[in-house]
Amino acid sequence: MERILKDFIYFLSVEKGLAKNTLESYQRDLKKYLQFLNRQGITDFNETSKKIILEYIAEQKKNGLAVSTLTRNLASIRSFYQFLLQEQIIQENPAGELESPKAEKKLPTVLSLKDIELLLDQPQPRGNIGMRDKAMLELLYATGIRVSELVSLNLDNVNLKMGFLKCEGKGNKERIVPLGSVAIKSLQEYLQNGRSKLLKQKDEKALFVNQHGKRLTRQGFWKILKKYALRTGINTEITPHTLRHSFATHLLENGADLRSVQEMLGHADISTTQIYTQITRKKIKEIYNQTHPRA
Repeated sequence: MERILKDFIYFLSVEKGLAKNTLESYQRDLKKYLQFLNRQGITDFNETSKKIILEYIAEQKKNGLAVSTLTRNLASIRSFYQFLLQEQIIQENPAGELESPKAEKKLPTVLSLKDIELLLDQPQPRGNIGMRDKAMLELLYATGIRVSELVSLNLDNVNLKMGFLKCEGKGNKERIVPLGSVAIKSLQEYLQNGRSKLLKQKDEKALFVNQHGKRLTRQGFWKILKKYALRTGINTEITPHTLRHSFATHLLENGADLRSVQEMLGHADISTTQIYTQITRKKIKEIYNQTHPRA
């Protein structure tokens, strides 16, 4: 069995031309598998089965291997069995129909209302930059738009009188998102007193501009947010998407229906939006456990 493994690695090297690191990865994964087969008393690959491979994967999972590592191990085993079948060493491929382990969906990071308020209070709207930054943060939390959508906004995308903005999301799909009173106030302050002083050319269409009077970039906004996040002292990593996640979760916690939140976020599929319901359910359970006398 060890000799067959060497033949397989040689095949990958010569026929497939795989890199040294990839070959080492295959060899490492498959040596562990052969050791497992040896412990099971299996000396012929024809004695293996789908059940045996699944038992091996289950053992690796029990040993604490990450889903990504398990997926790679299974991919190595699949390729190996394809080679065995091709070389007529086995008659049937027990790994042919095996599915890769599914990674658990990680719940998005959401800030509490207290932490959101702390973050939004960081920009001091006394200077031009402060007014701009305050307006941007308030707008992100008020609408849940993506940072790419934020920096793409033009003056004519915002209607403060009617209280909404128009943005273009993924797939060039346009949507209308309402604005809250606090965001409107911050935007009015920025547009009346800050933006004009940052401009270098009066015909600039961008809503948010940098110190050179040009459209602010995504990277530029990331730096701005990072600066204010550090000032808060909040231990949670804060990214532009954290505000988007917090926007959606806080809406659902306060009774918004899922379909409306989907529309505001610009999700094509409602299943993408449903992840936020898991967060609200988790919070409800925590509150129950903390407050119910017989929890």
